[in-house]
Amino acid sequence: MSVQLDEMFRELKPPLTAFEAQKEASRCLECGGPYAPAPCTLACPTRIDIPRFVSAIRRGDQDRAGHIVFSSNPLAGTCARVCPTPVMCEGACVLNHVGQRPVAIARLQRNAAHAVSNRAAIDLVSRRGQSRRVAIIGAGPSGLTCAAELVQHGYQVTIYDQNPEPGGLVRYAIAPYRQRVAPLPDEIEPLTRAGVQFRFNTRVAGRDAFSELEKEADAIFLGVGLGQDMELDVPGHRLFGVWQALPFIRALKSGRPPAIGRSTVVIGGGNTALDVAREAVRLGSEQVTVIYRRDRHSMPAYDYEVSEAEAEGIRFHWLASPVGFLGEAWLDAVECQYQELVPDKVGRFFPEPVPGAIFRLPADTAIMAVGQVARTELEQWISGIRFDHGRLVMDADSTRTPNPKYFAGGDAVGGVSVVEAVQWGKRAAEDIHRYLAGED
Repeated sequence: MSVQLDEMFRELKPPLTAFEAQKEASRCLECGGPYAPAPCTLACPTRIDIPRFVSAIRRGDQDRAGHIVFSSNPLAGTCARVCPTPVMCEGACVLNHVGQRPVAIARLQRNAAHAVSNRAAIDLVSRRGQSRRVAIIGAGPSGLTCAAELVQHGYQVTIYDQNPEPGGLVRYAIAPYRQRVAPLPDEIEPLTRAGVQFRFNTRVAGRDAFSELEKEADAIFLGVGLGQDMELDVPGHRLFGVWQALPFIRALKSGRPPAIGRSTVVIGGGNTALDVAREAVRLGSEQVTVIYRRDRHSMPAYDYEVSEAEAEGIRFHWLASPVGFLGEAWLDAVECQYQELVPDKVGRFFPEPVPGAIFRLPADTAIMAVGQVARTELEQWISGIRFDHGRLVMDADSTRTPNPKYFAGGDAVGGVSVVEAVQWGKRAAEDIHRYLAGED
């Protein structure tokens, strides 16, 4: 990424100096204990022992702190950058209850992870001699984590991914002001050293391909994530200047940012919609507007993200949906219609168009961020696999699918963050180990 882009996409959570880290760590009350874990640890999906690693930083033992965080989360450096900490560990910090700001846990975790860097390979010692093979589809957070856990049990693990590089959504779909590429290479290196095999540019698709894989592997983990962006069936969506969110972010991550004009309209109410809106601001768009078909209370995006977007000058049109993208060859405006929330028979509210309530927003660029489609094609390719309301169906108390040889985790089963995908990978690895060891 060029120097100019580096300036545009400065990180939201920049690293602390060693002195700053020790000073911040000294604010931690180190609450919790063997019978009552600290609230911050309980709020972390991967159960990192936060007071313990923060205490190590306070004592100046960065290496120890790094080994603590990596022992619970093999993508600790990545999660330090992209986790929604205000609703997780930092939101649970007891300092919030006494009128103080929470400990900057994410930035401290970043320092701890950086201290050991790829030396974290020491935590991935593989037990040699195991002949059982596990295939993992998808080199995203859940797949990488599942591999890291399984290789320590001695299994022969191969990861297949259709992309040329590992990382999944972190590499290709996380906003660059959160994370570009680093520290992914350092976090993946220990897996390679421990014997995990990678097969990039390899798309496992079709019934025959999965049948062959079932012959080669004793268990298979589906860390496939979600599919392409959902498309809005709105007139004009093929005009130049109209983007889907994921290709827009991918262009940024590749160092080839799209040319956008003075006015940008973003359609959607999730965290991805807010990411692309904030990216548009950084690319120089002077007027960025988010339109969402429901009210603010109904937005799936984190409330603190909405507040941060508003602080950056982003405008919101609640209860509005696009009905047309206007222009000749290039986008000139987005035509919208106001909505009202109408209850159904059981009291659930759904948006309905308000007749005649049409307005237009000038736009040089429009970005559709209305979600991704589920990978329901897997139902045709794998016996027993089913989806329900867009989620891959699993056992109630495990990560096993209706096909006993297949396990799943991450976005495909309902995960909404990188750290939750990591936890799904950990859970799946334990379930796979029990299955292959005959304990389940």
